[in-house]
Amino acid sequence: MNEDARQWDERVEAWEHERVSADYERVPRRKKEFTTLSGAPVKDIYTPADLRHFSPGADLGLPGEYPYTRGVHATMYRGRPWTIRQVAGFGQAEDTNNRYKYLLKTGQTGLSTDFDLPTLLGYDSDHEVYRREVGRIGVAIDTVVDMHALFDGIPLDEISTSLTINPSAAVLLAMYRVVADERGIPGHALNGTTQNDILKEYIAQNEFIFPPLPSVELVVDTMEYGADVMPRFNPLNVCGYHIRDAGATAVEEVGLTMSNALCYLEHAAARGIDPDRLAPRVSFFWDVHNNFFEEAAKLRAARRMWARLTRDRLGCKDPKSWLMRAHCQTAGVSLTAQQPYNNVARTAIQALAAILGGTQSLHTNSLDEALSIPSESAIKIAVRTQQIILHETGVADVVDPLGGSYYVESLTSQIEQEALELIERIDGIGGMIEAVESGYAGQLIADSAWEQQVKVESNESIVVGVNDYVDENETQDLEIDRPIPGVMERQMERLAEVKRSREQRRVIATLRAIEKAAPDLHHNLMPLIEDAVRARATVGEICDVLRGVWGHHQPSTVF
Repeated sequence: MNEDARQWDERVEAWEHERVSADYERVPRRKKEFTTLSGAPVKDIYTPADLRHFSPGADLGLPGEYPYTRGVHATMYRGRPWTIRQVAGFGQAEDTNNRYKYLLKTGQTGLSTDFDLPTLLGYDSDHEVYRREVGRIGVAIDTVVDMHALFDGIPLDEISTSLTINPSAAVLLAMYRVVADERGIPGHALNGTTQNDILKEYIAQNEFIFPPLPSVELVVDTMEYGADVMPRFNPLNVCGYHIRDAGATAVEEVGLTMSNALCYLEHAAARGIDPDRLAPRVSFFWDVHNNFFEEAAKLRAARRMWARLTRDRLGCKDPKSWLMRAHCQTAGVSLTAQQPYNNVARTAIQALAAILGGTQSLHTNSLDEALSIPSESAIKIAVRTQQIILHETGVADVVDPLGGSYYVESLTSQIEQEALELIERIDGIGGMIEAVESGYAGQLIADSAWEQQVKVESNESIVVGVNDYVDENETQDLEIDRPIPGVMERQMERLAEVKRSREQRRVIATLRAIEKAAPDLHHNLMPLIEDAVRARATVGEICDVLRGVWGHHQPSTVF
């Protein structure tokens, strides 16, 4: 192999001298430098010499076999296609429920839920400050009564559901379990995820309540709870998406996300919980951005990394623990308000990269999401994009068609190596919680975001319709979704009715039980939170108790 690599080096050197330089004299490079979106240099050509340290057996393998570079399943989409999972969430529970049913009629195969700001931050809809945000960026959920309405007519034992929530995720997970139980659906029949990745909130999305340490321990509570009562449900969906959309590079997205995942499982191990009990139900959520090959390579690298980290670092022996099962979403940050129909093309290309990268589930952004919550017409186009890729392109008919490409394999290995180096740096400063509290991780993302923005503003990076190919006479003819009038008032009225009808003594008793147990960070709070949910305690009441014990996180400032 080394002899072959040397021969290729000599051949490429001669080719560059004889052919490439002559061509560039005739037609100069269209760019001074060619790089991926993340800034990794891209050469003219890739050959076996670029894979001189690559072992097809150890690094590539076969689909469904360790280290899973080529996919977590042997047959991938030749058997079951990826799940089409568009997110929905606005207004009251009934409004989002109607959108669910519309999406299922269009052929969507899984559900995903966005929650409004009060719910995300652990406040109720009657909060004096946050009531103005009720139902605006997601659905309003105060009690399990709302959760029943949200999933009215939805067969929870037949369809998987993703709950996109983090700081108050423990409460919403308990609500989902209680809704199913009160309908007679056993926990082992439930399939889906809660995002529940609080560490990325501190460094990217900035929706948090409690300080990092108790928040991480609460995530561990949900993981243990899920293993006990909802064994097919993923209580943790470790999220690179918001890290990338905040400005991180592909390498930083993978390195920071993997560090987050390791933090949760290592805190569980510190409690004496076997990693093999929890790791099989850890899933991942990745951003798929514009650079096609980089994004496909990133997913392949992440799968290989996770297999090796769980086996070699965490000591997991169950092959199910080694599987990096992933949901992907096309990059929201790449959507433009200018010439919004261009977003259809961006989304289609990003979706294709996710599929060729081997995702298990996919959300395709709607063309109007830079302007508003998606309209029904826009979201139908997003669903149809996935269906066209599945049924009309042939890319799903062969497993890992990019496998063995000199460029893709080289880029996969490069992303893996650089992401591992980032994990080592985070380990060196004391782990992910220290990286959050010191501001290191946030600064890393902010610096990358700044560099990317400078490239756009200097026209080094072209964004079609924004800094080039601009249409000065552009007119806006989109059907823009508008907030539903009266949502706040109706939601506050429902909340008041629940409070009037519930057994107040029972609510107080369940909240006191949480307050008493919360100081012990290794005491699993989930059974107590479930009791409070059953008593019709509110999201705000439960989170207020924990605020009283743990306090509120004050972030370090990052510039």
